Amino acid sequence: MKEKLKTALELFWVFLRVGAMTFGGGYAMLPILQRELVEKRQWVTDEDLTDYYAIGQCTPGIIALNVSTFIGRSKAGLLGAITAAVGFELVPLIIILIISLFLEGFSDNEYVQHALAGINVCVCVLILNTLLKLRKSTLKNAFSLVIFFIVFLLATLGKFLPFSIPLPILVISAALAGIIAGQIKEPKKAKGGNAQ
Repeated sequence: MKEKLKTALELFWVFLRVGAMTFGGGYAMLPILQRELVEKRQWVTDEDLTDYYAIGQCTPGIIALNVSTFIGRSKAGLLGAITAAVGFELVPLIIILIISLFLEGFSDNEYVQHALAGINVCVCVLILNTLLKLRKSTLKNAFSLVIFFIVFLLATLGKFLPFSIPLPILVISAALAGIIAGQIKEPKKAKGGNAQ
């Protein structure tokens, strides 16, 4: 129990620091999560983290908060899930409360608008960095590349189609395609194994 409390406290502090960098939302957080959880602490592998991202994308809420909760649960059970989630949300909650008190007075301020424009550019770079890191652990074969291009085209060119495909439908369809592809590969492996 003492070890679990120590781990839960460590989860709280790690995700408190990660949450303090939450500018740009969940996707901008992914490289920070990768650096903290994979490179620094070796709590998960890149593949595990990619799986958590995928699950976090398919569940309600902020992707980075979902990932922190999943990792907290894997490290210290329910207590770990709660402390990781609270740690992740605490600083952003305080910052949002403070900003909401002053936003109306500063939203038209020229300096604030320029600062937000600079932050937006930085967030785009963080998201691109995440995309490049995810590419290495996700786009491993021809099937994953085909799924990537189909979803990319449907998501980006959807506004030119006569109908709109909701993003959750794309995610679920990609999951189903992965299941079907896995089932097709399994019998082939079994036949190959029997031949030997």
